[in-house]
Amino acid sequence: MSKNLSAISFRKGMDQNHFERMVKAAETTGTATDQETVRALSEAHLVGDAITLGAVSFYDFLKKENEGKKVFVCNGSACLCAKSQQTLQTDLTEHFKEEEIGHICCLGRCHEARAFQYQDQNYSGKSNAELKSIFNNDSDAAENADAALDQYHVESALDTPILTADFPGIDEYYAPLKKCFQAGQKDLLKELKDSKLRGRGGAGFPLHFKWDSCREAEGEIKYIVCNADEGDPGAYIDKYLMEKQPHSVLLGMIVAGWFAGAQTGVLYIRAEYPDSIRIINKAIADLKEAGMLGENIFGSDFSFDLKTIKGAGAYICGEETALLASIEGQRPEVRVRPPFPTVEGLFRKPTILNNVETFANLRAILTMGGEAFAAIGTEKSSGPKLVSLDSHFVRPGIYEVAMGTPLSVVTDDLAGGFKVPVKAIQVGGPLGGLLPVAIIEELTVDFESFSTAGFLLGHAGIVCIPENFPMIEYIEHLFQFTADESCGKCFPCRLGSVRGQELIAKARKDDNYQIDPILIHDLLDTLQQTSLCALGGGVPLPIKNALQYFEDELRPYFKS
Repeated sequence: MSKNLSAISFRKGMDQNHFERMVKAAETTGTATDQETVRALSEAHLVGDAITLGAVSFYDFLKKENEGKKVFVCNGSACLCAKSQQTLQTDLTEHFKEEEIGHICCLGRCHEARAFQYQDQNYSGKSNAELKSIFNNDSDAAENADAALDQYHVESALDTPILTADFPGIDEYYAPLKKCFQAGQKDLLKELKDSKLRGRGGAGFPLHFKWDSCREAEGEIKYIVCNADEGDPGAYIDKYLMEKQPHSVLLGMIVAGWFAGAQTGVLYIRAEYPDSIRIINKAIADLKEAGMLGENIFGSDFSFDLKTIKGAGAYICGEETALLASIEGQRPEVRVRPPFPTVEGLFRKPTILNNVETFANLRAILTMGGEAFAAIGTEKSSGPKLVSLDSHFVRPGIYEVAMGTPLSVVTDDLAGGFKVPVKAIQVGGPLGGLLPVAIIEELTVDFESFSTAGFLLGHAGIVCIPENFPMIEYIEHLFQFTADESCGKCFPCRLGSVRGQELIAKARKDDNYQIDPILIHDLLDTLQQTSLCALGGGVPLPIKNALQYFEDELRPYFKS
């Protein structure tokens, strides 16, 4: 059935995208689940009402519970650990009814906390007095836009910045494309191999292998998809690139399109990043005006265009196959692999799918060459890496370092250490490793160092757990996050995450109840070994880390 739905969506084309219609339908009331809307969407796309309802009822910003919501409070890990959101919620009740206040995860304002979204703008760190100004009916859009401006520290530790370099203008920035087109795909493949670039979405998969697989796949129609659904709380790396370095992402996608023989590129950008959507759309428009998108780019026989798709609130869409299903207007459930997206991706056509930071590295490879790029970093983890730090650091923000840089250089030297006593950091989002601060000195910023030590680099967003924040509460938060964001396709994730949250919640509330260690480890092992994707399969890692390194603190909640 899902393949048939993919075929129907393909025939409608990107200009009549089913998912975009769903999002548009919810703009007025906040939901697209009413019977009349569902019927209209189904008829327009030639699918059944049940299929459409099954899709729209999944997303946070389309489901019935979102109806009438006017302001959304961030409930991400960084804001949770900052303990800023309860007072924010109280302050918001002075301006909104309780039923008008919703929740959202994560706004990428981890560097400041106290984050919320209002009228398609993100805000953070605002006092109650500033809230009154934002919600004042006399305030105009320009004033609110100024108040929403996101500012944070950005610094490169490289001799020559790459991902944080100043933008020289479209003509100079895109000039390397001409040489790339003239050299040919085989030359580019060699440079990609020499660069040893690995995907920055968390898995660290070799880029050249993925791209070549799509290029060699049979089929006249192929796609390039940018996974800009950066949902890991604590990570705002992709957000930085889209809003401050948008052309680095777009150039990478154009190179991928030319290499694979695709004519269409799609950026799936989460609704939680409204500024990213606006800025990327402006950059695309500028490229079209400059003649660097569309027909016969640089006078070649290569034609390529780009389109953005706005998400609707679903962390699982960060998983590549769920993201593809979402673009097609299907319920975003994880697909079984193989076949992999390079062979059967968007609309079941061969597709290159990488995240924002991965595409952003392509210009450096074109300009300096693969070997010089590989010389930055380590033998197995090459190139620069962006790291994002939350509000518990003295200088939170975005830092660009070479792969292999000691983690302590980032946390202590560049970021200035912690503002408050911190007992642990979680690196790589809610599925990333949870490591006590004493271990920071032992790690370097690369895939191998973290993996060998029993952690996960992932996206490299860092969230701090202060000494006064209960570790048992953080464990419950991780289980709850997984339960809320599970696509529901596989039993271990759908049921196991809920059972885990219930166990922790009961132990926290009932002084007479303690968790059986065998039971919790069996649950975690089942999640880890049998879940269909990295959501259910990944959350056991930080919980096991917590049980290992914070045994004394957690002992009252577990049987001896």
